[in-house]
Amino acid sequence: MSILPSGYPLAAAVSPRLQVIETVDSTNAQLLADAAADPAGHPHLSVLLTRDQRAGRGRLDRAWTAPPGTALAISVLLDIGAVAHADRGWVPLVAGEAMRHAVADQLTGLIATLKWPNDVLVGGLKISGILVEVLPDDPYRVVVGAGVNTTMTRADLPVPTATSFADLGRDVDEDRLVADYLTALRDGIASLAVDGADGARERISEVCETLGVDVTVSLPDGSRLEGRAERLDAEGRLVVSHEGTESVVSAGDVVHVRPGRS
Repeated sequence: MSILPSGYPLAAAVSPRLQVIETVDSTNAQLLADAAADPAGHPHLSVLLTRDQRAGRGRLDRAWTAPPGTALAISVLLDIGAVAHADRGWVPLVAGEAMRHAVADQLTGLIATLKWPNDVLVGGLKISGILVEVLPDDPYRVVVGAGVNTTMTRADLPVPTATSFADLGRDVDEDRLVADYLTALRDGIASLAVDGADGARERISEVCETLGVDVTVSLPDGSRLEGRAERLDAEGRLVVSHEGTESVVSAGDVVHVRPGRS
């Protein structure tokens, strides 16, 4: 059965509209379409959730699939109109930190970190990823999609660099996970709107495993950048140094050449 028998009462207490469906091709695509068709019916923090996503998408248009019932796919509609335009690059990182917080809260004794821009790692292995998309006709509203590996076995994990709660030998309270994520996401976006990027940069930099390590970055144009990840700039971009020259990366696939902070 794809929907938990108990439902998601904790998560429903946080979201003004929480829709749980048996199966969907892509929660992001579905929520984007639903919100465009009925804007008034999809307020800030509206949620679409499933345990059976058939054609999910990750960053750089990668496919994201999982056996039914082994992962959560959750998409959240955010109104970011109150966030300064210069600070909106932080939205994906704020979402990643919100999920990192929710995951870490259930993994006592283990350390959860972020890989720039918004993958959640446990022991250097990916347990969750984030994809943010803007509504085509409304630049002030975005859909944040997240996938979380829950009961996926080691044999079912798509790549050797992935993990899951089950792979880590842990059970997961899915309702509490979603509720904690939504709460942290709500508060993180509110803080970004009120206080700007400074607080977000300090908070996220503390848990970003990418910073301070040697990296290889595959850029959208097909080129590669190698160097040391130094810091996040004012817009949430990654600053990479190589032989005395600094490059600013706004999008790309990062590989840690050596282990990050633990």
